[in-house]
Amino acid sequence: MSHDHDHDNELDPFAARVRALETILTEKGLIDPAAIDVIVDTYETKIGPRNGARVVAKAWNDPAYAEWLKRDATAAIASLGYTGRQGEHMQAVFNTHETHNLVVCTLCSCYPWSVLGLPPVWYKAPPYRSRAVIDPRGVLEEFGLTLPAGRKIRVWDSTAELRYLVVPMRPKGTDGWSEEQLAGLVSRDSMIGTALAKEPA
Repeated sequence: MSHDHDHDNELDPFAARVRALETILTEKGLIDPAAIDVIVDTYETKIGPRNGARVVAKAWNDPAYAEWLKRDATAAIASLGYTGRQGEHMQAVFNTHETHNLVVCTLCSCYPWSVLGLPPVWYKAPPYRSRAVIDPRGVLEEFGLTLPAGRKIRVWDSTAELRYLVVPMRPKGTDGWSEEQLAGLVSRDSMIGTALAKEPA
């Protein structure tokens, strides 16, 4: 029996399923791969987590905006022009010295694309979705984040109706920094809660 066709053995099971689905939909004429590439590129390189980083930086520099973000994140984020797919209903949760916030979607992979771009693969993976609730401290340690023993960890379960943005604590030594400079310290993972904001160089 001939066996000269290619396999996707180099792909993990999730990526292999995605490729198979894309192939089927393309063959049926239901999607245009070029259009999909444009969408992916937009979220990876043009939106990515940059929008969320700007929201956080503005909250760090503008107390009035930070209060608005706490009270009505959807409107505060929309005021900066960041609206759209899976970002219609937002809540901002602020890290403090007493509480660290962590976001997960236990049922699927609800995620605020308009402020964070495409979700990372690990965010959609069953181990993260289940263990983030059961053992959040252990999960954070696997990401390289060890929090003080006395700091409480609050886990937020993102849903189709409501998505979350973690506002990390502002690093010390950034007084007088512009919003653009501050945004450079904010990573996607810090806005999910699996990391802290970067320290200034």
